[in-house]
Amino acid sequence: MQTQRIIITISGSLDPERQLPMALRALERHPQLRVLRCSRVYHSAPGNGDAHTMAVVAETAMPASGLLGELAHIERVLRGEGSELDLERCEVDLRLFVDGDGSEADDGSAASDVAEHLVRPIADVAPDWIDPSSGLPVRELVAARDAGRERTSPEPQLHRSDSRYATDLEALPEEVYAPRVEALVRQQLVEMGEDPAREGLERTPLRVAKALDFLTSGYTTTLEDVVNQAIFEEPFNEMVVVKDIEFYSLCEHHLLPFFGRAHVAYLPDGKIIGLSKIARIVDLYARRLQVQERLANQVADALMQVVEPQGVAVVMEGSHFCMMMRGVQKQNTSMVTSAMRGTFLSNAQSRAEFLALVKD
Repeated sequence: MQTQRIIITISGSLDPERQLPMALRALERHPQLRVLRCSRVYHSAPGNGDAHTMAVVAETAMPASGLLGELAHIERVLRGEGSELDLERCEVDLRLFVDGDGSEADDGSAASDVAEHLVRPIADVAPDWIDPSSGLPVRELVAARDAGRERTSPEPQLHRSDSRYATDLEALPEEVYAPRVEALVRQQLVEMGEDPAREGLERTPLRVAKALDFLTSGYTTTLEDVVNQAIFEEPFNEMVVVKDIEFYSLCEHHLLPFFGRAHVAYLPDGKIIGLSKIARIVDLYARRLQVQERLANQVADALMQVVEPQGVAVVMEGSHFCMMMRGVQKQNTSMVTSAMRGTFLSNAQSRAEFLALVKD
């Protein structure tokens, strides 16, 4: 039987941090549904029902009538697991479209009018889906509301804990960390020809989501958070050098690791920084998608900003898996980058002293 794409919206208002990931997990594990992508979680204002809502795009060969019955069954199962799911306040809502164009399903059933608080989650996953009420793609509805038009009630706002829905992961019957990321990883495994349901891979999407959250934590951490006011007045004007700072990062071109050592120096101008903060600054920028050239510059610029020294010098030595495991496959090749600021850039003697100190 020909497959069709569907949109399923999941809304909850009683205990959404627990209910939404459980409902998503049930959809992902359904044998006749193939989850393709998930939206972020949005929180609508009380005027829209005070609900937390997300949207899911999936493929299925089931007719609409069968899908409605399966969704009702998922609600009953979740309610039986003690989630206190209220059918009137926490619903699983179905919207259908074929090949992403918003047309009717084969059995003639069309989606009903889309509630206003569901438009933005649906636009996340299917921006070209046609809203039956207005006849417009949902992306145009979102754009119009963002421009101040058609604003009849408060817009749903992005729920800021959408990267980690569960507040108590250990309490969940099935551990969930980042459902949206996990669904993408699971689909990637399928595209590679693997079976994400086999024993060795069953928890791989969860592990990958956790690993990516840690490896890219530099996006959600600020320089101010890292330094934490650990700048001290001190009449010291000789070179400070921290050698062999281990770093690990991800190449932005292939999402493969690169790693190595960083050597950092600065010439104080009446202020010094806590020793551990230099290593933490390296980690701050390493835990992003990176190229090594940019990484060295970011570390140097950050120290110039927070310490205001006479100069900063950074040398980084890295081994790149994108060169070692693929492409030219040269396992013993390393890359050296440097970034010089202030005195280290203008004074050859200071620069030579630094390089001599960090030389093996």
